[in-house]
Parts: sequence; structure tokens; C-alpha cells
Amino acid sequence: MILKYLKALFICLLLASCSKNIYKASTLAYKKQAKTFGKSLKHIQTDTINNRIVNVIESQNFNLRKPNFIIIHHTEQNSCEETYKTFALKRTQVSSHYVICDDGTITQMLNDLLRGWHAGNGNWGHVSDINSVSIGVELDNDGAEEFSHSQINSLIGLLDKLTEKYNIPKKNIIGHADIAPGRKVDPSAFFPWKILAQSGYGIWYDETQVNQIELKDGFDTTKALKLIGYNTINIEDAIYSFKLHFNSEEVSKELTEKDKKILFLLEKEILGY
Repeated sequence: MILKYLKALFICLLLASCSKNIYKASTLAYKKQAKTFGKSLKHIQTDTINNRIVNVIESQNFNLRKPNFIIIHHTEQNSCEETYKTFALKRTQVSSHYVICDDGTITQMLNDLLRGWHAGNGNWGHVSDINSVSIGVELDNDGAEEFSHSQINSLIGLLDKLTEKYNIPKKNIIGHADIAPGRKVDPSAFFPWKILAQSGYGIWYDETQVNQIELKDGFDTTKALKLIGYNTINIEDAIYSFKLHFNSEEVSKELTEKDKKILFLLEKEILGY
């Protein structure tokens, strides 16, 4: 019995030691890479175009990238610790700026001004390189459970800080599924987009109008989806992502009459009429 206990204790200590080594290696690599980028920015390397040397005169008027979107994800993992390790290991080739645990703990893993690797291939409106213009926020959630109140409260606090700091339009807070229809479904149907919108983040529709309006013949639902930002090359995937966000109780790849009315109200909200 004692030997069994000591063996279990040894395994726990070994795992803890490995975790510390992972984070230590990740931190050292972060600092080294940041230093390398810093050095590369100190001077503009001369170049040659059409056999002529390009002149270099450094201007003092510049800054680093400005994030203009916030993309919300769920981790689809079992714990924050598992997610930290995933983002710390080089071989995974994924990262996000923030991770929010179930208890509301917020951990920052990248400087806001760095280009994280969280969005992958995706589009929103005319923006095709989402990673270059966004901050990624991961919520510790396996995709099959409710998000905790502490987690959402921390998220709203973080959004408040980031939108003010970088002047990010509050309508530019969207989900991974929104920018990657057919490829991603996070954050899941459990995510409370309505609560976020009531706090001033993202867009929503006037629910009191859904049962009152009558749509005119010829209302262009594809045009409305595009206006919101969805990539409609695969219309069924776009519809699925739209419903995941705005009508999560009836997620499918077909538009119902209610969905069409929601689209109309969202179009009205965006255009301001």
C-alpha cells in the first residue's frame, strides 16, 4: 500500500516537473523570439528592385499592429492546464492571447500586439487574414457544457479593457465559428451571445420584433448574411454558423421563418434604419 502511494506521488511530482520545464522552455523561446523581432525592426534592410538599390530613410512615424477584432473560442480540452501546455509546446503550432478558466482566472499567453495563431483560415467581410488583426480569447470548455458565470464575468471585464485600450468596435467581437463556417463550431451553442450583447459586446436583434414583423417577398437572406460578415461560398455552412450564434436552440443548415426575421432585424441593426 505504501509502495503504491509512493509510486503515485512520484508520478505526480514527475508530471509537475515536466510542466514547469515546458513553461520554462516556452518562456525562454518567447523572449528569444521577441528579441529577434526587435532587432529586425531596428533597421530597414536595403533591397534591390530592377537592378536599382532602394534608398532607405527611416521615418519616426509608426507603431505596432492594432488589433481590430476579438475572436472567442472554446478550448475543447479538459482543463486550463491542458490548454496552457498545448500553447506552450512548439510542435502544436497554435496559440491564443488569453485563456479564461472555469473559475474566472485569466491568463495572458501573448502580448496583444503579437500575431497569434488562433484563427487559422477564415474570413469576416472583406478581412481574410484574421490572425493579423485580432486578439484570440480561449474559454476553458469542452464544447458540451455550459459556460460558468465567473468565466463570462471575467470575459466581459477583459472585453471592456481591450475594446477601450485598442478602440476595437464592439460589433467586431465574434466567434471562431463565425469566421470559419464548416470548419469550426466554437464557441458552442452554450455560449451566451445575448448576454454579451446586453453588456455592449457584439450585435443582437430586437427580440420583441420577431413575432411582429412581416417579411416582404424577395428578402435576400444571402445578402443579409454577407452584410453581417459571413462567408457564403458554402451557404449551408454559413447558415449553420449564423444559427449557432443567433438561434442556438434550433441549429441546422436550413433557414426557418424565424431565422429570416432575425436576419432582417440584424440587417436593420447594422444599417441603422
